[in-house]
Amino acid sequence: MSIYETELVTLDGDKTTLAAWQGKVLLVVNVASKCGLTPQYEQLEALQKAWQAKDFSVIGFPCNQFLEQEPGSNEEIKTFCSTTYGVTFPLFDKTEVNGEQRHPLYRQLVAAQPEAERPAGSGFLERMESKGRAPKAPGDILWNFEKFLIDKQGNVIARFSPDMTPDDPIILKRIEQALAA
Repeated sequence: MSIYETELVTLDGDKTTLAAWQGKVLLVVNVASKCGLTPQYEQLEALQKAWQAKDFSVIGFPCNQFLEQEPGSNEEIKTFCSTTYGVTFPLFDKTEVNGEQRHPLYRQLVAAQPEAERPAGSGFLERMESKGRAPKAPGDILWNFEKFLIDKQGNVIARFSPDMTPDDPIILKRIEQALAA
């Protein structure tokens, strides 16, 4: 099954798929409102505004699996994102990204790209491991704000660690390459 056929639910509770984004470059991100990395929403929105006219979209999946950093209802998440960060990119229902209840979309993403690129010398993974928060299984999402880059054909072409900010030159270059392809 293609990622465009996987059933999803919007924050408003509507069933849908990613079919509307077929032919676009996507940056799929598991997000949270009460995380130390939450300010990345600002950079994600900047990417959305800069490249949405060039067939690009950020796609956000709120996730409460990491220290319950996304505890709110869908309405609370929507309000927080729009009023605090002016988010205009699509957000979906809270999503399990790890474990037995991992959403089918995330199963596909992880299977296609089991390892995340990390910024040189960041130490984020090591800090998480030292706190007992290491991934439990191969391919697991490390934390909130892990990113998957999907090309116009629906192929996962990159995966970036949570501490790699959306404006990291490596991410920007990979998005530009995907848009030019």
